[in-house]
Amino acid sequence: MDETMETLWIIINLAKSQQKLGLEINDEQISEMENNVGNIDFKRAAEEEKLCRHDVMAHVHTFAAACPSAAPIIHLGATSAFVGDNTDLIVMKDAFNILLPKLARCIQRLSTFAETYKSLPCLGYMHLHITMPAQLTSVGKRACLWLQDLMTDLESFKRSRDSIRFRGVKGTTGTQTSFLALFDGDHSKVEELDRLVREMAGFDKSYLVCGQTYPRKLDIDCLSVLASMGASVHKMGVSCRGFPNC
Repeated sequence: MDETMETLWIIINLAKSQQKLGLEINDEQISEMENNVGNIDFKRAAEEEKLCRHDVMAHVHTFAAACPSAAPIIHLGATSAFVGDNTDLIVMKDAFNILLPKLARCIQRLSTFAETYKSLPCLGYMHLHITMPAQLTSVGKRACLWLQDLMTDLESFKRSRDSIRFRGVKGTTGTQTSFLALFDGDHSKVEELDRLVREMAGFDKSYLVCGQTYPRKLDIDCLSVLASMGASVHKMGVSCRGFPNC
C-alpha cells in the first residue's frame, strides 16, 4: 500500500507543478487528489486491471474514479513508466536510507565486541579447516576482519544510494514530446517541470537520457552491493561456527 500511495503522490506532484507553470488545473482538483491518497480501492483496481491489462493504468483509473473532478488532469502527459519507475527509484533510495543506519549500528556494536575481546586468544586455521591449525590470533582480531568487510559494504551502500537519480518527467520512449505539446513547444517550461517534480520527490539529479525506463544497470548495481553484504555476513557466520574448535 505504501508504494501505491507513493505513486499517487508522484501523480499529484506532477499536477501541482503543471499548475504552477500555467496549465489549467485548479486548486479544487489538487485538493480532491490530496484528500483521496489514502482512499485506495484495491478491489476496484484489480477489476480495472482485468479490463485494461495494465497495472499502473488500473490504479490511475481507480484514482480517477475517487477524484471525478480531477480525472481529466490525472497523469496528464505522462506514461506509466513515469509513475512506476520514479516510484521504484524513490523506494530504492528510501530502502538504502533504512539499511545504512542499521549497518552502521551493527558496525559500532561489533567494534565494541572487538575491543572487548582483543586479548582473548584463539587458534587460527588455514582455510578454516580444523586439521590445519596455523598460529594463535585473537577473537578481537578476527572480529576486525568482519568489520573491515562491513565498512566496505557501508561505503558501497552510500555510493549506490547517492548514484540513484530520478527518471524525471519523460514520456513513453524517454523523450519529452508529450509535455512539449502541453506547453506549446516551450522547452524552458518542460525543463522547469522536470526540476520541480524531481525536487518534490527528494532528488537533486535526473537521468539526462533514458528510454522508457530508468537504466537497468542501476538494478544490477544495487543488487550487487546487497549480495556483497550478504557475503560478508555469511563469512562472519562461518567464522563463528569455527570458534568452538579454536
